[in-house]
This record gives sequence, structure tokens and C-alpha cells, in this order.
Amino acid sequence: MRLVFGASGYIGSNLVPALVAAGQRVRATARNVEVLEARGWQGVDLVAADALDPASLAAALEGVEVAYYLVHSMAAGRDFATLDRRAAANFARAAAGAGVRRIVYLGGLIPPDPRSEHLRSRAETGEVLRRFPVPVTEIRAGMIIGPGSAAYEVIRDLVNHLPVMVTPSWVRSRSTPIALPDLLDYLVAVADIDDAAGRVFDAGGPDAVTYEEIMRCYGRLAGRRPRILAVPVLTPRLSSYWLRFVTSVPTSVARALVEGLEHDFVADDTALRALVPRRLMGLEESVRAAIEADRRHEVVARWVEGAIACRNFHPEYGYYAMRAGAEADGPASAEAVFRTVCTIGGSRGYFFADVLWNVRRSIDWLAGGPSFRRRRRHPVELRAGDVVDSWRVIALEPGRRLTLLMEMKAPGAGVLEFVVRPGADGTGSRVSATAYWHPAGVLGLAYWYALVPAHLFLFRGLTRAIQRLAASPP
Repeated sequence: MRLVFGASGYIGSNLVPALVAAGQRVRATARNVEVLEARGWQGVDLVAADALDPASLAAALEGVEVAYYLVHSMAAGRDFATLDRRAAANFARAAAGAGVRRIVYLGGLIPPDPRSEHLRSRAETGEVLRRFPVPVTEIRAGMIIGPGSAAYEVIRDLVNHLPVMVTPSWVRSRSTPIALPDLLDYLVAVADIDDAAGRVFDAGGPDAVTYEEIMRCYGRLAGRRPRILAVPVLTPRLSSYWLRFVTSVPTSVARALVEGLEHDFVADDTALRALVPRRLMGLEESVRAAIEADRRHEVVARWVEGAIACRNFHPEYGYYAMRAGAEADGPASAEAVFRTVCTIGGSRGYFFADVLWNVRRSIDWLAGGPSFRRRRRHPVELRAGDVVDSWRVIALEPGRRLTLLMEMKAPGAGVLEFVVRPGADGTGSRVSATAYWHPAGVLGLAYWYALVPAHLFLFRGLTRAIQRLAASPP
């Protein structure tokens, strides 16, 4: 049995099907097992587990021979390094108790004397795992070329959103980016090689290139010609602060990545290539494969995070989504609230500030969009594929979640998602409304930021109005 611990993350979501294809029995874990259920994996055992909750680990590790440890807390804020050390110790201790034969840990390339806390934390996690009895094989990789890889998506967003870039000097740092399929093959292979036990390996692609060269390569293949001007006054730390405005990669993740880019990340992969001989993809082949995987809708993703349907089937739109929303509590039951949510649009309107919704629909109608040309199939019932004015239902979990794709003309792709939960104390309910926006270039970014104030106003009023209507007598 192979355990993929942290299967909801980028590498885990891709490693699970790779292991299944290799004929392995696989168990996948995440804190929220519903995220894994949405993947649709066949024959994979799904278990909820959290490395910060030792009591949850025994069931996840039972009967496991090889455990892939793919957990990090980079998005958790300032304390992520402390959380990473605690999680690794809990996991390694539980793995030893469960009789696990091998832990395979995916870390990051570590330059001499790294100043980045993110890089130090990745190295410390490997050290903590090795303090316990189970032999550890650590694969250290730099930038991964594949749709959804945070570093790759930062590069993609910069090229797609900024025709002219004044960049820090880190764009001249060198790295050996590795294609996602090559890294997955390494991870699958090393688990069964005895000589890999207790060792640390660098993994990289065959080309040592600068980040500027990666940007230009992506731009050439995507039909863009970015103008790049590197200036020394913009340090990686300073540049991380404005990334939140030009990339939809989560800010905490992008900041942690960029702050480490002052170093060269050139892998010495001689030992790993001797152990696992294979032909590796070069930079251009890797980028081309990533673009094609996105176009063929091969990306394993949640609805709001990379799913091609949420980008209106435009792979050039931002992979990660900008987001804004609000939530409200109320005395009505979750069932009553969800019934109210499902009456959105049509003659019922949009519950709050209908004039603003109709102004936007009017602009779309004047531009030749579908607004005012379509009607709901049923006044209160919805199903996947239904039209709601200028929206379309792309996902529906009865009683819990409604996901609408915006089909109005706009410089990007938008999703509006409602989630209904029981109240925290077991009474009443909580409803959230969240807008997700995958921008298309600089116009898409400008469109989003122009509407953020309106979104915040609308969604606060919208969620409160839904609770009020749900609690009212029919």
C-alpha cells in the first residue's frame, strides 16, 4: 500500500493517478476528504488525516509500506516553519509505530546559507523526518514546470498580465526546472529502490536557465513577447509585495517562493539519474507539455482552482483565482437556506441590490452577451447545466453548494459559489457567497480591482438577505 499524505496539494493530486497507473494500491489523505472525493479517483482509499492531529494518523498509516510525505504549511502565515516541524515529527513517529518501510519526502533545492525561511523550513522538515527510525528518501526539486505549479503559475501570470515588466535582478538567477511528468516518475521509482533509502537526491531538468529565459520561452510558445527590464533596486522581498496585484497565485505562497529567488537553484542530479535512468524533458518541451496538458483539460483541480471549466475553457486565463466574498449566520435551517439560494435569478432576482446586477447585465446585453436573452428552466429547482440568466450551473451539491459560471462578456472567467453549512452551535445555518475571477491579461486584472468594492458591498448584503428570506414564512 502506498500512502500519499497531502493528496489534495499540487504534487499529491498528480502523484495519486501516477501511482495507480503504475499498478500500486493507493491511499490518499487530506484534512478535508471531500476535496479528494471530488477528484473522482477509482480504486483509491480516501482517509481524512492531519499531521497536526496525531490521533488521526493511525488509520491513515495502517497497512502502509511506503508513505509519501507532501505536506507543508507555507500558506499558513508567519508560523508555518514551526507548524512544519511539528507536523513532520508527528508523522514520522506515527509511521514508525505503524511499521512503515519507507518515507519519501519531496523537499526543495537548498542553496548554501539560504535567507528564505521557506527554504530553511523545507530542509528542516527533511531533518526532522530523519530523526525517527523509518528510512527517508528525500527528493529535492526546484521549479516544477506544469499547470498548477505555484512557481510556474507566477511566471505565467507575469507574462500574461504584464506586457512590460520592470523586474528585480532575480530574473537573472539560474535554475534547472523539471517537468512535472519527470518528477512524478522519479517519485514513483525511488520508493522501490533499496539504494535510495536514507539518501537525499537533487532532481532537475537538463537545462540550466534564468527565470527571464523561462518567461521568454513561455511567452514565445503562448504567442506573447514580454519586455523585461531588470533593475537592482527591487529585491525579491520588495517584489513579493506587489505580486499580489499581478498574479492570482495565493499571496503567501508567491511571497515565500519569490523571496528565495535571489539564489541560483542548479540541481546536481548525477546520483538520481544514475539510480533512475531516463530521458528528461528540456525547458521548451516541458513548457509545451504544460500548455498542452491545460488545453486538453488534463489538470487535476478543484472547481475554483485551475479547473478549465471555471476558466471558460481558456487555458491562458489565470490558473489560480482572485476571490472576494462574505458570509452570514441566521436562524433558518441549512435546508431552508439552500432552497432560497436555488431561487436566484429569474423573477426572484438576486436578493439584494438588483439594480447593480441589472446594470451589469445591461452592459453585457449591449455588448452582444446572453443577458436578458435567457430564462431559468424552473423557478425554484436547479440542476447541473441549467441556465440562470447570464450564468450557468456547473456544479451542484444538493443542500450544500451551488457553483455558477459567468457567461457574460468580460476579460476573464468568473465563478459565483454559494456554500451552506449548519450553524457552529448546531442550530441555524451559515451561508457564504464567493466570487472567483480568473483574469485574462492586464484588462482582466483591472476589471477585477475595479469591482472589488462593489463585490464586498454586494456579498455582505446578499448573504444577509438570503438568511432573512429563508427565515421568513413562505
